[in-house]
Amino acid sequence: MGRPVMLYLVCAILAFWSSGSLVTAEDAYRYYTWTVTYGTASPLGFSQQVILINGQFPGPKLDLVTNDNVILNLINKLDQPFLLTWNGIKQRKNSWQDGVLGTNCPVPPNSNYTYKFQAKDQIGSYTYFPSTLLHKTAGAFGALNIWQRSVISIPYPKPVGDFTLLIGDWYKYNHKVLQQRLDAGKNLPFPDGVLINGQAHPSFSGDQGKTYMFRISNVGFKTSLNFRIQNHKLKLVEVEGSHVIQNTYDSLDVHVGQSATVLVTFDQPPKDYYIVASTRFTEKVLTATAVLHYTNSRTAVSGPLPAGPAPKDVQWSLNQAKTLRWNLTANAARPNPQGSFHYGKISVTKRFVLANSAPLINGKQRFAVNGVSYVNPDTPLKLADHFNIPGVFGLNSIESSPSGVSPHYGVSVLSTSLHDFMEIVFQNNERSLQSWHLDGYDFWVVGYGAGQWTQASRATYNLEDALTRHTAQVYPNSWTAILVSLDNQGMWNLRSAIWEKQYLGQQVYLRVYTPTPSLANEYDIPTNVLLCGKAVGKHP
Repeated sequence: MGRPVMLYLVCAILAFWSSGSLVTAEDAYRYYTWTVTYGTASPLGFSQQVILINGQFPGPKLDLVTNDNVILNLINKLDQPFLLTWNGIKQRKNSWQDGVLGTNCPVPPNSNYTYKFQAKDQIGSYTYFPSTLLHKTAGAFGALNIWQRSVISIPYPKPVGDFTLLIGDWYKYNHKVLQQRLDAGKNLPFPDGVLINGQAHPSFSGDQGKTYMFRISNVGFKTSLNFRIQNHKLKLVEVEGSHVIQNTYDSLDVHVGQSATVLVTFDQPPKDYYIVASTRFTEKVLTATAVLHYTNSRTAVSGPLPAGPAPKDVQWSLNQAKTLRWNLTANAARPNPQGSFHYGKISVTKRFVLANSAPLINGKQRFAVNGVSYVNPDTPLKLADHFNIPGVFGLNSIESSPSGVSPHYGVSVLSTSLHDFMEIVFQNNERSLQSWHLDGYDFWVVGYGAGQWTQASRATYNLEDALTRHTAQVYPNSWTAILVSLDNQGMWNLRSAIWEKQYLGQQVYLRVYTPTPSLANEYDIPTNVLLCGKAVGKHP
């Protein structure tokens, strides 16, 4: 064999192994250090204490690419224990990093904890926020955006730019004052305002004739919001990690804990236009405005604010919710179409009907699920489960459907098995809108209905192209049904996203369990795990 031929074969082999190493190369690692402190800001025009991350309010934006690994050292300089949770990040096999009190000990003052998690197989607009006490009412929330890998296509032309809009209600009161009010058994007052990116009147600029992405997330405390832009259409392309049928809207309802991504083409005459976020289903309508500025504009914003739906029109919101559909032909974070999993043809193996209520217990306002008002034990459920610590929780602590039991305190854990296919019906018997979030998963929102859910209600389910998301609204005196495939082992928080209700007991945990330990199903306990309560002194 001649030397040129041998050299060609060697080069070909090297090229083969080189290309293989690129395919199997480890996903990128991104390192962050975040310091949480108190600071001062004037979001409503007067000075008040807020919670900053690295001196920022809202906190820093996390821009990731699908499958990036995040190593984030959180340093707590507050005078209270603190945790961040990553709203909508699935934490595959990794509920150890979920950042809620059922899975993690809070980071003590003047201490730190390093989160280690992966943005596994996700694309979309998400958020993070503090899960401890009422810290969420003081700040420390921010955007978490996951971009697709270069080898994955998206079902729309790439926009020339993107804007993140964190919208939410806001209080003038200090978070400790609000907590004291709830601890005393009183409801919170109506919010004092609405903010967009921590401000009352921010601005966003772009070029005429071009299309931009707007990532909209409701990071507020208790109020649904309607979002709209004067004289511009909103083309919805993604909701909480799912590409959707691309309907066009004049305005969108975004409920607490939810995120939506729209494309907006700057196709109007060159001037400035109003961006509006206003409260829904409230007696008094609170509004925040921003400015959409064309770079060639010489005309300031003017005219009346663009009209939204009637503030209390629930039917309008319900009708819009039913138009949100899964795009069955679009890629997900992997090349296969996201609709290739035929959820409507899978037999349900576990069912729960969860009714929320607002009882008085011992003369104090509480919120409950199937009669149980959740109280956080001093030992996280995940640690108690791992170390077999008795007396922290029980698997029969909440009934699978409402039975009229007297409201009482408890530690509610729903017992499920890995690979269960579960149906959950959220029954809202209150006069206010509810918003439910499930950590560790997304789920198919298959049905909405008025009044009481019955077995016959299943005939109305959408078993073809229901939207999959992580937070679902339940309209007053109504029900919402979801289906979820329990393929992520761990201890997962199912909670009201309306934080007042979560704080006063409207939450449960799903123990997704298999008796055979395996790294294929769940990662080992982190070596840097924080230990508290009855887990102190245990060894990971």
